[in-house]
Amino acid sequence: MKKLVLNVMLFICALGFSQKKLPSVTLKNLEGTTVSTTQNFIEKDKVYVYCFWATWCAPCIQELDAINEVYEDWKSQANVEVIAVSIDDARTNKRVKPLVNGKGWEYTILMDTNQDFKRALGISNPPFTAVVKNGEIVFTQNGHTPGSENQLLEQIKALK
Repeated sequence: MKKLVLNVMLFICALGFSQKKLPSVTLKNLEGTTVSTTQNFIEKDKVYVYCFWATWCAPCIQELDAINEVYEDWKSQANVEVIAVSIDDARTNKRVKPLVNGKGWEYTILMDTNQDFKRALGISNPPFTAVVKNGEIVFTQNGHTPGSENQLLEQIKALK
């Protein structure tokens, strides 16, 4: 019986760490256009980096600033697109557009105001990054430390 329980637990853990499909969620971009995570970001062999952030999250803004500094290098080295998903709620989402414009970020910005996308991925706290290729989540990173954008690029380049 103990072996059976152990095997079931190992199987469940393996499922939790295996690749999984990106959930299908519809969100709005900064212009108010509705987009779908599984219909609009589906270019074959392109790597999509979903960065979940909020205006009130200092490490999130640090991460997006750090990626912004090297984003052109990323695009020259890999077929990659960064999608910054704001999880600001109805009270704080009016801060998103001014912050993005002030920072000069060239990312695709999506608004997850109801946090449906965040919940579908089981994210507890930002910053959270999910790397997706061909609809499959191939790497995740929770939190931000200076220099982690370089490690993220190495993960992206390894997907070629």
